[in-house]
Amino acid sequence: MKKIVVTFEQDPNPDRIDVLIRASERDREVEVLMERISNPAPDTILASDADGALQRINVREIVSVSVSGKQAEIITENERYTVRQPLQSFEDVLESRRFVRISRYEIINLDKVSKFDFTLSGTLRIEFAGGMETWASRRNIPLIRKKLTEGSGK
Repeated sequence: MKKIVVTFEQDPNPDRIDVLIRASERDREVEVLMERISNPAPDTILASDADGALQRINVREIVSVSVSGKQAEIITENERYTVRQPLQSFEDVLESRRFVRISRYEIINLDKVSKFDFTLSGTLRIEFAGGMETWASRRNIPLIRKKLTEGSGK
């Protein structure tokens, strides 16, 4: 990652903030930075805990989000939460982060994965710290590989 230097210059125009990114080229790193600045993702999601109390969940703590019917389950390393939202709404919020859809019903946090096991039959088993596991649908494996490649800087 390139060194990022941030400077502030006061502008008398209170209606907007101008951001200038100066780099040798407009590469992937610059594109990601521009996207994050112009469309910051929220840091928390509201959902109900096991007692039905509404809780703020830090997005970085999410391991996976899955749906069953109209109910979504958000799993963190320590808790499970529920919310009545379609999976697409989470995909919109989490897309610029290290999350990827692995099936029609589930999105996972790549930073929480401890092991990928590509089987001879072409399926993908995903294991998280703590022993939790899930399976990716075959049609999503190319997207997962692409996201992994982007994240590693290759």
